[in-house]
Amino acid sequence: MIFAAALTAGIALAAPLHADDGSAAAYKDIEATLGQVPVMFKAFPAVGIAGAWTEFKSLQLNPDTALDGKTKELLGLAVSSQIPCQYCVYFHTAAAKLNGATDEEIREAVAMASIVRHWSTVLNGLQVDPATFRQETDDILARAARMAKTAP
Repeated sequence: MIFAAALTAGIALAAPLHADDGSAAAYKDIEATLGQVPVMFKAFPAVGIAGAWTEFKSLQLNPDTALDGKTKELLGLAVSSQIPCQYCVYFHTAAAKLNGATDEEIREAVAMASIVRHWSTVLNGLQVDPATFRQETDDILARAARMAKTAP
């Protein structure tokens, strides 16, 4: 539909990538990095695997990002729990443990996901005024910051 509309409007679309789409190099790097090419990467469309792998490797697997590996994996677990995605929960739990997460940290990440989901349901379902919510949040956080400065 979008393709047809673009043609009708006279907009030239880029030709799809073929043999030199970077997939061979991506699969080679995946295998070199992970020791194999997991099925999730094999199932991904070859034309997009180079970009998908670059995103995965440069953020999730990169130890030199603002978030450490444990934090990234606990975030992944929390999100996975809410989607829900059994594959992701399995992976992020194991990866979080590999990155040093304790069983208690894993439980807390999942519990935090449930708390956020709970209150999101309340706020959205009851249509709480966003401006009021933001103002109250700012007031509460400003109070907490003032109290933190005076704490021994």
